[in-house]
Amino acid sequence: MTTTLAPHAFSRQVLDWFDRHGRHHLPWQTAPTPYRVWISEIMLQQTQVTTVIPYYQRFMTHFPDIMTLAAAPLDQVLALWSGLGYYARARNLHRTAVIVCDHYGGELPTDIDSLSQLPGIGRSTAGAILALSLGQPQAILDGNVKRVLARFHAVEGWPGRSAVMRQLWQLAEQYTPTQRVAAYTQAMMDLGAMVCKRRRPQCHACPLAAHCQAHAQGREHAYPAPKPRRDKPLRQIRMLLLCSSQHQVLLEQRPPTGVWGGLWSFPECPMDADIATWCREQYGVVVQDYQTWAPLRHTLSHFHLEITPVYSVVQPLADRVMAADRQVWYNIEQPDARGLAAPVQRLLTTLANDLRGLA
Repeated sequence: MTTTLAPHAFSRQVLDWFDRHGRHHLPWQTAPTPYRVWISEIMLQQTQVTTVIPYYQRFMTHFPDIMTLAAAPLDQVLALWSGLGYYARARNLHRTAVIVCDHYGGELPTDIDSLSQLPGIGRSTAGAILALSLGQPQAILDGNVKRVLARFHAVEGWPGRSAVMRQLWQLAEQYTPTQRVAAYTQAMMDLGAMVCKRRRPQCHACPLAAHCQAHAQGREHAYPAPKPRRDKPLRQIRMLLLCSSQHQVLLEQRPPTGVWGGLWSFPECPMDADIATWCREQYGVVVQDYQTWAPLRHTLSHFHLEITPVYSVVQPLADRVMAADRQVWYNIEQPDARGLAAPVQRLLTTLANDLRGLA
């Protein structure tokens, strides 16, 4: 049986499944407000629920409302985000908080057009915020919902193509009910995450299986079509682990945009540059000797990064002044709270362990 369900029957079956099997006790489901749901939705982009929960709880402890978030230094926001990845999300959270406090009286707008125009939100996230916190009948189309709808209707093509996206949005709007909207929205996300999974979908547990066209064809894995594959290029960099005699290491803040924008990182040196000359000219430190560590591979969304760490104990030149706003001698033994990219944090941990071993 694969005849298409009427919208009310579709939503009823999804809600019946959710009442029995869905997730009802996630932290952001407690006293949901637009602010609390917004933070969770941004964190959940590209990230699993189990990973997000402890980050969300720490974040809400530090920033219980949008005014507190807007007033915080960006570096404090990035520090709490460290390890969660996709750091543009944190920068956009902070930007949006400032905009909302300056232009909306400290309250997220509750009309979808205004909300979706704010940095880092967009149509689907705006719909989720309004549906989950206020019960507005707004459709969403995150990755989980795309997968459910693409399989249910055997929608051909990669969802990144505009024609495919338009078709999926039409379906999402068609099935969104006017009652129990928050439950339905969570149900669709849960169904995609827990049953209609990308790999090994649990069709036997799906309330829609009897009407699912992909299941009828036995081609669940064909939908949605994957993004056309391109091999990720490899980029190589050298990170300089420049330590003082007091076991402090030089860190500098990266530009606000680009890879790890706004985070603190080790200085970088071109692969073909002479390290001693580069350190003297760029950072005003004298390198007596250095050690090259084994390369570290880190994969980002658009490329692979091969990091070659270079460790050296250095002596600052007396006539050079650091750029205090973007460079710091970081105390490894008493680290402060600042945003660090994951590979930088790993190298700091390795460096701290090595230095303790020498003590």
